[in-house]
Amino acid sequence: MAAPGKCFLVTGPPGVGKTTLIIRVLEALKQSNPSLKIQGFYTRELREGAERVGFEVVTLDGRRGPLASTQISSRESQRWPNVGRYKVDVSSFESLALPELQVKEDTDLFIIDEVGKMELFSSSFFPAVLRVLESNIPLLASVPIPKSGRDIPGVARLKNHHGATLYTLNASNRDAMKEQIYSNLINLLQNH
Repeated sequence: MAAPGKCFLVTGPPGVGKTTLIIRVLEALKQSNPSLKIQGFYTRELREGAERVGFEVVTLDGRRGPLASTQISSRESQRWPNVGRYKVDVSSFESLALPELQVKEDTDLFIIDEVGKMELFSSSFFPAVLRVLESNIPLLASVPIPKSGRDIPGVARLKNHHGATLYTLNASNRDAMKEQIYSNLINLLQNH
């Protein structure tokens, strides 16, 4: 069972800066503790001019691959799931993200950005997230804000986890939240 308070969940409306906050916390942790072993991935928007055309998965060691796109129209992609106007490349996502979620003895922290509708099309993804939760290794993750008041079941399970703390971002509290999450993680990592 996870000790209380080891799962940090960042939520907020699209575009509020969840990924940016997670990357800033990650950079601050690496600066203060260069020897930390951190595993995971984040998702980045792909833009053409002002238009968002997709997302990519980026591992913490810098490998990247497609997650979703509005511009793919191969034969293969016709079978891919849709989220709005995006086609989700589940196999690309899995090939990058799943190895990053392997629980290892010496891992200090997992980063999962994000546990959302696109990622949850992978049937292997949520079980991997649950194994991370059960491993007792601290986790910093982002989750989408509920649409029409209802969470995706996987997201609801994370939020209801007894070790989870939810941080809801808005434009005015982002910097304060970053400091708060960073200092909570530092305290946790120094005592573990």
